[in-house]
Amino acid sequence: MQKTAEAYSKLMILSLIFFIGCVSEQSEEKKGLKDFSSFPIGGAVEIRQVLQDTALEAIIFENFTSITATSDMKMYAIAPEEGNYKWDRADSLVAFSQRNDLRLFGHTLVWHSGTPRWVFQKGTEDSLWLGDFLKTYIQDYVGRYKGKVAAWDVVNEGFDTQGGEYRKTLWYNKLGKEYIANAFRYAHEADPEADLFYNDFNLERDTAKLNGVLKMIEELKADDVPITGLGVQMHLRMDIPDSLIRESVRKMAATGLKIHFSELDIIFNTHDDTRGGGEQLYSSVTPKMLEQQAQKYEMVAKIYREEVPVSQQFGITFWDFTDRDTWINPFFDLKDWPTIYDEKLEPKPAYFGFRKGLSE
Repeated sequence: MQKTAEAYSKLMILSLIFFIGCVSEQSEEKKGLKDFSSFPIGGAVEIRQVLQDTALEAIIFENFTSITATSDMKMYAIAPEEGNYKWDRADSLVAFSQRNDLRLFGHTLVWHSGTPRWVFQKGTEDSLWLGDFLKTYIQDYVGRYKGKVAAWDVVNEGFDTQGGEYRKTLWYNKLGKEYIANAFRYAHEADPEADLFYNDFNLERDTAKLNGVLKMIEELKADDVPITGLGVQMHLRMDIPDSLIRESVRKMAATGLKIHFSELDIIFNTHDDTRGGGEQLYSSVTPKMLEQQAQKYEMVAKIYREEVPVSQQFGITFWDFTDRDTWINPFFDLKDWPTIYDEKLEPKPAYFGFRKGLSE
């Protein structure tokens, strides 16, 4: 009788352990990426699309603690014509972020491709006007959202696509490289509490470009320019060696700035960094390719955790986080699968690979 009771007791304990394990596993599956991360996880969004798409909204609420505007906060959206600011989409985005307790990242104040035609035409003729406009625009804009936008990409893509030279844009040609330092100063004056980032692409794989940006950061810091962060877009290709990414991130972290993986996606095909410049290497995606992509996403998360000190971990943001909405395909004229959600908005192996990299 005693042995029967002991056996029954053991059986009950094992059943309880199994039950707890099942509940724990189910609970784990219900968690989003933000629940596995010690730093902010974000997604880039277009506010009108989000407000009309409950499935997209659900992905945001489940996984992210931060959002970035893909295009709603760029200069061409805010100042489409002279003397007329259009705040409606930015206001809506700010309200959405505050209503749902999401950190809002401002992208971007100065970007050559985001410059409206009227600014380009007038600035080409009058550099004094352009300098005055830069100050007024930044201070009006940042001042309007003081305390509501946590951080800004103050200058985006100020260096050439390849190598360590400044990009010869309207801003550079008319105002010199000082436009970058001035933009940071104007933004800081308008909101002293906001984090201010320089943001660019290919920094993880182009050593010459990374060194040029790091030199600029040294000069800015030496001149007491209020730069607090470095954004690395991380539009990765599968063939970029993990060792190169790791070494590049280590150099970025050595600046002491906050590091933001600001526009993460990982493509299978390749391109020359220009519009329409895609090279279609793969016409379809296989389970093996998706698993390799998952491993790459996992490694990106691990590199961030291991190479960026906790005090400098501003977070990781996905850019168009579904294959349905990715910017990669229309921009490069490709068919690719670069994100963590598929075209049906279901999580891919990449999602679970990234999640693994966050937590192990």
